[in-house]
Amino acid sequence: VLHNSQVMSNMKMAALCGEFGDLVQIKKQLISVISLCKERGLLHSAKASELAFALDPLPKDELPPSPPFTEEDAHDLDALTLAKSYFDLKEYDRAAYFLKGCCSQKAYFLYMYSRYLSGEKKKDDETVDSLGPLEKGQVRNEALRELRVELSKKHTAGELDSFTLYLYGVVLRKLDLLKEAVDVFVEAIHALPLHWGAWLELSNLVTSIEMLKSLSLPDCWIKDFFKAHMYTELQMIKEALQKYESLIKAGFSKSTYIISQIAVAYHNIRDIDQALALFNELRVQDPYRIDNMDTFSNLLYVKSMKPELSYLAHNLVEIDKYRVETCCVIGNYYSLRSQHEKAALYFQRALKLNPRCLGAWTLMGHEYMEMKNTSAAIQAYRHAIEVNKRDYRAWYGLGQTYEILKMPFYCLYYYRKAHQLRPNDSRMLVALGESYEKLSQQVEAKKCYWRAYSVGDVEKMALLKLAKLHEQLNESDDAAQCYMLYSQDIFSCGEQLEHAEVSTALRYLGQYYFKNKLYDEASLCAQRCCDYNDAREEGKALLRQISQVRDQIETPSADLFAPLSNNTPVRRVSPLNLISFTP
Repeated sequence: VLHNSQVMSNMKMAALCGEFGDLVQIKKQLISVISLCKERGLLHSAKASELAFALDPLPKDELPPSPPFTEEDAHDLDALTLAKSYFDLKEYDRAAYFLKGCCSQKAYFLYMYSRYLSGEKKKDDETVDSLGPLEKGQVRNEALRELRVELSKKHTAGELDSFTLYLYGVVLRKLDLLKEAVDVFVEAIHALPLHWGAWLELSNLVTSIEMLKSLSLPDCWIKDFFKAHMYTELQMIKEALQKYESLIKAGFSKSTYIISQIAVAYHNIRDIDQALALFNELRVQDPYRIDNMDTFSNLLYVKSMKPELSYLAHNLVEIDKYRVETCCVIGNYYSLRSQHEKAALYFQRALKLNPRCLGAWTLMGHEYMEMKNTSAAIQAYRHAIEVNKRDYRAWYGLGQTYEILKMPFYCLYYYRKAHQLRPNDSRMLVALGESYEKLSQQVEAKKCYWRAYSVGDVEKMALLKLAKLHEQLNESDDAAQCYMLYSQDIFSCGEQLEHAEVSTALRYLGQYYFKNKLYDEASLCAQRCCDYNDAREEGKALLRQISQVRDQIETPSADLFAPLSNNTPVRRVSPLNLISFTP
């Protein structure tokens, strides 16, 4: 009879040898690991089930056999069956009591896991009973230290299997022993490469691409899923999309997990239309899905799609009103209706259900900002960063909060952090530029604004701010160049932005060309000024000035055909291009 660890060893070898060409072998491995996870009460088997469902069914004679029993398994069978029943009912202390003294690896894992979950449940109960959501970090799982001592002894003796190594890693992470946790998770992955839960826990501890490359991970097909997930987390969206595309081609085209991850990736790069299309497709394929629906609601919020967001919220309430994602969706709905107190209430409810819900902390910070409660907003954003230091939205939110409090040095620090996480996001660069400007560091501010324009300015603000900065510094040629590019950018959008200051740009360009005696260009700018209420009078005045000057020079003069003065900019930019655009 094969020992349980021998079965895992066989699965490990199969996983390492298996390539995407052999989808039948991959299906067998997934079915086997799903069975192992279910026996131990691990919920991460759901993701493996989604992947298995995406592959073609196996014929009866190809199905993998059930894991064989050892003498220890047979001895502990009754206690394990009873304890698993209590475990499924969430009576964790009761399950642990009946498993005490059992010898098999499976029973020992369930015994330790029951004690861990019992501590987590008590911690959550105490949090809900006694504290508001902003003080949740002060309550700890009292069982963690005992579990660490016991698991550490077994680990030193080399007596932990892949699942107990995974649990040991979770305990170390909860105790903030992050370096040790990374090593243990890598060890657990080597012991059983197909356990997705261990990969997922490891992903929460990887903080940079350099750290990812330094990890010694097994060469297994599931490593591609982990890399794609990590690229998304590290905001390397191009690489993530390429990896997911290759996984689809390898045979996982029906996987709802991959569709959801691609939608999240597009959400992260603000390709809203593409992300919405994928989420709508996902809803057709899996209409009762709640995972990632909070991200879907963020997209609907950004597009101000009230009816769709309302329908999604009602639909999720019918499915499960007490899921974290449902509470976040309802919070977004109330926020879109400017009912910020109600929105904050639902985000608080989400945090009662799961204190480590990153999105809820960040969104609650946004709501407190709307309610002008800066101290609560700062606290919420800080909790978001505690949950995940890679959340650029929380760093950016802290920068905005300190900007309201007129503390530019703090702003600079937090905006820099956000920029490090999103180096090609124009919003972070514009915010950085504004902070440098307030600190009178104009050179740095100019660099930030130009970089924001170069990477693709989402909000069309960078050139305007750069032009105004050049104007303040009396750098008229550069200011004119930026105003020119800004005007063309706004007109080419096809829609007028709320903050658009085309009239400001045209006013400046009109005066600039007039001073440089380029009267045709100045006249065109002045005429365009007349299209805007706030610039109409100045436009008319400039047209009168141009008319007077032209009247004076109508008589022949020796200087009429003289070369232009040295004041004429070398990079002469003509606004005649504007004729083809309509504001």
